[in-house]
Amino acid sequence: MSSLGTRFEAISIEGLSHRFLSRNKPPTTALADVSVRFPSGKVTSIVGPSGCGKSTLLLIMRGLVKATDGQVRFLYGNGSGDVTVGDAPRMATVWQAFNLLPWRTVMDNVAFGLELSGMPTAERRAKAADAIRAVELSGFENHYPGQLSGGMKQRVGLARGLVMSPDVLFLDEPFGALDAQTRLYLQEQLSTLVESSGKTVVLVTHSIEEAIFLGDHVIVMTARPGRVAATLDVPLPRPRTLDMQKEPAFGDLFTEIYGLLREEVRKSMLN
Repeated sequence: MSSLGTRFEAISIEGLSHRFLSRNKPPTTALADVSVRFPSGKVTSIVGPSGCGKSTLLLIMRGLVKATDGQVRFLYGNGSGDVTVGDAPRMATVWQAFNLLPWRTVMDNVAFGLELSGMPTAERRAKAADAIRAVELSGFENHYPGQLSGGMKQRVGLARGLVMSPDVLFLDEPFGALDAQTRLYLQEQLSTLVESSGKTVVLVTHSIEEAIFLGDHVIVMTARPGRVAATLDVPLPRPRTLDMQKEPAFGDLFTEIYGLLREEVRKSMLN
């Protein structure tokens, strides 16, 4: 929906459950009766034990998997308090795997989605150059993925998502494959990019620190079948800096989230 006078407000999840079927085994229930809202212009982090359905929830919102039960609704408002349900907004995803095309340069990888949409060459290259600049990779436009470090490859993936000008950016463990130092640097860079863009962001992560540092809200999920254990606000101002991880409010929220997760992680290890 992109009607005049409306703007994207939120993704609303209501009573969502999902089961994976198998020929030789009983069905696996990945998600059970999940109801939650992802507000526009905010970063919502999702944390939970391995196998709790975090990535499945993201795939369902992205439209790549159809839920067994429940619904995903995209809400739009007119600024007067009226809210209607509409079509999916523009969306892009950055995955943990880099998924770059090895035979294409950084410029051509970033511009690939625009190329598929039929955008003229000059326009898409200009937009790709802006996205490359935003992730601090200017000068590497003509390099190939095999010539880049892991952190640089992930920045190319981030630029490829940003260049599509999405209303909603999904991040599925985007820094999970990186070393600790590179991960910290990219967390700080991503925080700056998100704050300047005002985009709606849904971040799936195993890292409590990352969920707090990047998020405005943190959704804590239970062990499989995944349910929402809590939705917590992050009481940290923006812009964010890594020094904020030393603040009492950060430590208190970390302790609260870990307290919710500790038993759930134990359960997941027994499944």
